[in-house]
Amino acid sequence: MNHGAGGELMQEFLSKHITSHFPKMKADVPLESMDDSAVVDDIVFTIDGHTVKPIFFPGGDLGRISVAGTVNDISVMGASPVGIGCSVIIEEGLDMDIVDRVMESMGRTSSECGVPVVTGDTKVVESGAVDQMFMATSAIGRRSPHMDGNLATAREYREVESRWCTDSNVRPGDAIIVSGYVGDHGVSLLSFREGYGFESEVQSDVAPLNGMIAEGLKAGGIVAMKDPTRGGLANTLNEWCSKSHIGMEIDYSSIPLRDGVVNACDLLGIDPLSIGNEGKAVIGVVPEMAEEVLKAIRTTPEGRDAAIIGYATEGVERVVLKTEIGGRRILEAPAGDPVPRIC
Repeated sequence: MNHGAGGELMQEFLSKHITSHFPKMKADVPLESMDDSAVVDDIVFTIDGHTVKPIFFPGGDLGRISVAGTVNDISVMGASPVGIGCSVIIEEGLDMDIVDRVMESMGRTSSECGVPVVTGDTKVVESGAVDQMFMATSAIGRRSPHMDGNLATAREYREVESRWCTDSNVRPGDAIIVSGYVGDHGVSLLSFREGYGFESEVQSDVAPLNGMIAEGLKAGGIVAMKDPTRGGLANTLNEWCSKSHIGMEIDYSSIPLRDGVVNACDLLGIDPLSIGNEGKAVIGVVPEMAEEVLKAIRTTPEGRDAAIIGYATEGVERVVLKTEIGGRRILEAPAGDPVPRIC
C-alpha cells in the first residue's frame, strides 16, 4: 500500500518501475519533473485516480473529491482548468441511488468551480473487482491570464527561470504560505471509517481552489504551488527542498492545526503534518510579496485561515521545524501515507 501512498517509497517505485519505461519528450513541464500536472505546448494536463473509502464521508464524497483534486492539480501550476474527463468503474450490484448521489455531487462541484465535465467513460465490473466505485478524472487547462503579471512581479525582486509554478522554482528567502488548516481531510475520513468519533469536530476540507489561486496570482510574486495531498505538508515541503535544492525553516506554531486534529493524531501516534489534505495549497512567494499574497487569498472562503509558516534557506536540502518550545528538529518526508485510501 505504501508504494501508492505518495511518500518516499512511492517516489522510488515510480522512478524504478513506472516512468523508467516511458520515452522522454520535450515539454515545458515533462513527466520526469513529477509536478502535479504536465505542460506541453502551453496546454496543462493532469489525470488522477480516486479510490477513497468510504465513498461518502464527513464533508465530502467520491464525486466532490474527484473534481476538486483534479481542478487543484491544474490550478497549482498557474493554469485555469477548462474541462474535465471522467472515467467511472462501478461494481456489479451497486445501488443506483449511490451512483446518483456521487454524480450529483460531482455535478454540483463542477458548477461551483466553473469547470465542466466534457467527456467520460463508464465500465461495470464483476462483484469484488472494485470496492463499490472507483473514478479516474483528467483535466486540461490554459495558462492563467494572471500568470504573466504574477511572474513579472516576482522578477522585480529576483530571477525566475520557469514560466510555471513548479516544484523546482523555490529559492532561499522565499516565504512559504499554507492556505489553511492541515490534516482535516485525513483525520475526518480515518475517524469516520474506524469509528473514533473525531469527525464530529473535524470535517474534510475537500474543495476546488482555482478561485483562491487566481486571487493570489493577481497579487503577484508566486513562484511555486502544490496541493499537499498524499504525504501531507511534510511530503510537499521535502519535495520542494529536493527539487529546488534549498533548505527550509518552518515554525510549527505558525502552521494552522485544529485541536481536534492534533488530539486525534496524538491518540493514534500519527504526525498531523504527514496526513493528506484535499482543499489546501502550499504556496512559495518572493518574500517582498508574501503579505500581499496572504491578504489576497484570505479574501476567499478557501484561504481565510492562510498563514506564512516559514522561509526557504540556503544549505542542506532539509526541512527544519522550529518546535513550540524553541527547539529544532528535522521534518522528514513520510515513507508512505499513515491513512490509506483517503483519496
